Amino acid sequence: MTDITPPSMPVVRLIPKAEARAIRHGFPWVYANELVTDRRTRNMTPGSLALLEDASRTPMGVVAVNPASKIICRMLDQDPQAVIDEAWFAARLTRALAHRARLYDAPFYRLVHAEADGLPGVVIDRFGDVAVIQPNAAWADALIGPMVAALQAVTGVTTVVMNGTGRARSLEGLEERTEVLVGTAPTDPVPVPMNGAIYMADVMGGQKTGLFFDQRPNHAFVAGLSRNARVLDVFSHVGGFGLAALAAGATSTLAVDGSAPALELAAQGAAAMGAAARLETRKGDAFDVLTALAEENETFDVVVCDPPAFAPSKATLDAGLRAYERVARLAAPLVADGGYLVLCSCSHAADLTKFRNACSRGIGRGGRRGQIVFTGFAGPDHPLMPHLAESGYLKVLVYRL
Repeated sequence: MTDITPPSMPVVRLIPKAEARAIRHGFPWVYANELVTDRRTRNMTPGSLALLEDASRTPMGVVAVNPASKIICRMLDQDPQAVIDEAWFAARLTRALAHRARLYDAPFYRLVHAEADGLPGVVIDRFGDVAVIQPNAAWADALIGPMVAALQAVTGVTTVVMNGTGRARSLEGLEERTEVLVGTAPTDPVPVPMNGAIYMADVMGGQKTGLFFDQRPNHAFVAGLSRNARVLDVFSHVGGFGLAALAAGATSTLAVDGSAPALELAAQGAAAMGAAARLETRKGDAFDVLTALAEENETFDVVVCDPPAFAPSKATLDAGLRAYERVARLAAPLVADGGYLVLCSCSHAADLTKFRNACSRGIGRGGRRGQIVFTGFAGPDHPLMPHLAESGYLKVLVYRL
């Protein structure tokens, strides 16, 4: 591998009115309208490294440049002399691993949470000896070789899967592709122990990296409410809340999802933890199933709705908030008196206040009243970068009705 050393790097420069102070204080992005975009800059290969200067030509650090993206530069290192090579990756990964090793006694967690862990646009989830990388920025695609070599050296994983799918890559102008970079593709789902439950992660064909680690503390809280309870887990995926509830002593869980493969993985997880008899699955559109359950006069002690992002961008915010309100309106009548309704959002465009207002309206329009007893966020293996509100995407509200 040939390192890209500072003297060989091109220079990109902020326009005079750009907010250089924010970048000096840790903001990780430069938008296209903040950079001098001459023909040389526009012709740079996406993912190229460059030295960023402010308008007075003072060096600010090493950035990754993508002229095809609205985020034209991502700050990699505020040291203008930094060399982005395998050793650099190893240092970032070692720091990330030290935090997770303090949190968890088993190697199942999010190892790298993008900007917050100093690797902009990069997500790495660990499943024991298997790691799944989502390189959602052009620079990470370009430097995937030294990144993977450092990942193996630091963690000892024997299989590395690249999951190159999703909206973030399309915004970077990157193609979708999934491939095994190191080792052999797992032929079976990977069992993941979490909160006393066992989850089955399909790291090759499942959503995102195969499992959502971000809900771990919220699964645990809701599981604590679920002893001897009848639980409804809507948008269940592979059984996130429902399996945790069974592990905590729920009498039954009904898992609802539109994906038959996801529900099959939930059933496999329940079987692996000896709870197959207490899990029922129901495939269908969540809104249709919620409506049907009301018509069947069903009620549950705990109802959880953890939908996909209804508001992934500002343009979809209003429609997304209406969808969250509708979920709450349909779910509220299914909660037994004194029971709990758990409503989740992974839409960064819908902040906590907007989401809470939409949920509370929906509960009211569903003919119920409630009190909020818990507000949850992503677990500590999903650290929040203070400068980026977008990294605090997950919100969980628990109402007692």
